[in-house]
Amino acid sequence: MRPVIDNDFLLHSDAAKALYHQYAEKMPIIDYHCHIDPQDIAEDRIYDNITQVWLGGDHYKWRLMRANGVSEEYVTGGAPDREKFQKFAAVMPKAAGNPVYHWVHLELKRYFGYEGELNEDTAEQVWQLCNERLKTLSVRKMIARYHVKVIATTDDPADALTAHEQIAADPDCKVKVIPAWRPDKVLNIHKEGAAAYLGKLSQAAGVEITGLDSLFAALSRRMDFFASHGCCASDHGLERTPCPAAKAEAEAVLTRVLRGEEVSREDAAQFQYVVMRFLAGEYHSRNWVMQLHMCATYGVNTFQQKKLGPDTGFDGIGSSCNVEHLAHLLTGLSADDALGKTILYSLNPNDLDLLAVLTGSFQQAGMAGKIQLGAAWWFNDTYSGIRAQLTAVANNSLLGNFIGMLTDSRSFLSYARHEYFRRILCDMVGGWMEQGMLSDNLKTWGRLVEDVSYHNVQRYFFQQ
Repeated sequence: MRPVIDNDFLLHSDAAKALYHQYAEKMPIIDYHCHIDPQDIAEDRIYDNITQVWLGGDHYKWRLMRANGVSEEYVTGGAPDREKFQKFAAVMPKAAGNPVYHWVHLELKRYFGYEGELNEDTAEQVWQLCNERLKTLSVRKMIARYHVKVIATTDDPADALTAHEQIAADPDCKVKVIPAWRPDKVLNIHKEGAAAYLGKLSQAAGVEITGLDSLFAALSRRMDFFASHGCCASDHGLERTPCPAAKAEAEAVLTRVLRGEEVSREDAAQFQYVVMRFLAGEYHSRNWVMQLHMCATYGVNTFQQKKLGPDTGFDGIGSSCNVEHLAHLLTGLSADDALGKTILYSLNPNDLDLLAVLTGSFQQAGMAGKIQLGAAWWFNDTYSGIRAQLTAVANNSLLGNFIGMLTDSRSFLSYARHEYFRRILCDMVGGWMEQGMLSDNLKTWGRLVEDVSYHNVQRYFFQQ
């Protein structure tokens, strides 16, 4: 029987195989957006079993288990790890076409040497094999397996960054781990606990927050702290595109929150616009990359969200981006010479061409690909979703300037997703070569594949 993942997995032409094996396969990884816990890297954690690695915080897998009717006790509940793993293994034969099927078997082969298929019958064999390997497969060894050079975590402005300091001081840690600034709790001022969070931020910054100016001062001071720890990127999770507003309107919203009053989503959108204008200017002055993750709807199942908490697999795709509002924000920043390197993501797949075209209106002389259409994200990092995102970039911009893939994951085994992306990239470009849509110059397109896999993101984040 052919292995689930063979040497030419997803590569459907001779040109694709040559592009991957001669060019993409050897490139290291810069994972510029993920949700892993840096403390696990600092401690070089060793997991007790495969369930902890795979099901400890992976809402992709949780959603598939729920779709198979699995009780929550075996998903996020207190069932024994071995039983949880059995329930998950039983899902795999039903997951044809789902990226989790591919990711699972890529990880099994690359990290554990297993080339068979995971199902109910093989679960015990896989459980024993993985657990034995995990006795010596620490977090840092997982990272090294895919030659990961840089990891950017996701960090709150009030975070003390203690784990980052531990990692930086450890000469045995070979991967560079940097914080990425994620001020969602500032921007989502309409959500419960906003006033308490502003108090926490005030304490961390040593600035009493009484209005917008003092909020900006606190944020600037914390950005200086992040910069001193190597930060060069920001990220924002925006359910809606910020609505154009004047500073006085945002000031009024903030005042109400500081008084303990509730504000609406519409109020928050106005506040977000003004704060984003300030933040973006600060990022530009520091040469930070600004990432905007837009159009997710969080907690669509409000009952389960309240019961189990955020990031447990009950989110959805939001409405399409408001391109007029987004263009207004970017135009204002451009007019103020405050628009730095920016990556635009939308969870709504209908926005791919919209955003790819929008990036072309805000590029800058002297820097290739300053404004980027972000990688296929969350519900879109599927086989077809990755191809659609690459096609949108190719159709509307320059594929050769794209900065490539990220994991957006909480698992240290997820670097296999970079391989998944690179194989799809090579299959697309190789297919165009075979069809006569591109020249047959392997060196030219091999260079493009290397750039998209690694060189572009290295230049984008770490060169002026």
